[in-house]
Amino acid sequence: MITQEKTKIIALNRKARYEYHIVQTYEAGIALTGTEVKSLRANKLNMSDGYATIRDNGIWLINVHINEYKQGNLNNHDPLRERQLLLNKSEIRKIKFRVFEKGMTLIPLSFYLKNGKVKVEIALAQGKKEYDKREAIAKKDFQRAEERKIKY
Repeated sequence: MITQEKTKIIALNRKARYEYHIVQTYEAGIALTGTEVKSLRANKLNMSDGYATIRDNGIWLINVHINEYKQGNLNNHDPLRERQLLLNKSEIRKIKFRVFEKGMTLIPLSFYLKNGKVKVEIALAQGKKEYDKREAIAKKDFQRAEERKIKY
């Protein structure tokens, strides 16, 4: 029996595509506590400075701020704690090789709910130089001008 996947985007990292060249993306699960899931469902998340690192044969998400759950009690979570990403060993091995050999970094692109589970889209990325960023801005401006010409 084929089931349809229900997805709801929680947050996007808009700055990531401006600051990095995205080489490859991966979908990963994430180990969360109950209050973190409730905060994510309420869209209380900031991942603009977030990145992932490889440690202890696993991938860990660092600097992603999930606000404390307002109705939580004393057992509420730490907003900036490191969270483990859940990937297959073969995927971790491939990512590890690419990060250490080619000088790339891992960044989170988006958080979303897929069939009731929180998923993270992470990307292997390479930082852009300043002139690459200026080129991207010029390209966007040109496209906007072309769209204005077509409208009128």
